[in-house]
Amino acid sequence: QVQLVESGGGPVQPGGSLRLSCATSGFILDDYDIGWFRQDPGKEREPVSCIETRWGVKTYADSVMGRFAISGDRAKNIVYLQMNSLKPEDGGTYYCAAGTSTGFGCSLSPSDYNNWGQGTQVTIST
Repeated sequence: QVQLVESGGGPVQPGGSLRLSCATSGFILDDYDIGWFRQDPGKEREPVSCIETRWGVKTYADSVMGRFAISGDRAKNIVYLQMNSLKPEDGGTYYCAAGTSTGFGCSLSPSDYNNWGQGTQVTIST
């Protein structure tokens, strides 16, 4: 059974950092791309970053380029999202998702992912 469990969210001040974790189980991580997405209540999920775990190919949304870093620990089956220089607009519920890897880089489109975690809340406030 495919499972993804996010953790690491919480309150943080603007300019601060958080590291989110996505613990995966029930599938071979190398065969899947893992994406991180952010969602505000009543709005669509927005792409943040993704990684093609077999080859380590990474993609970032323009809004987080240079501030966020995605990485994968293939031995532990965990994908991390290091978030630095956080801004108020970075707040929301963060979801990780798994989609079958095509071998041509990962996708930032939520529709390309069919397994989702339950989300972890990130709150940016002074």
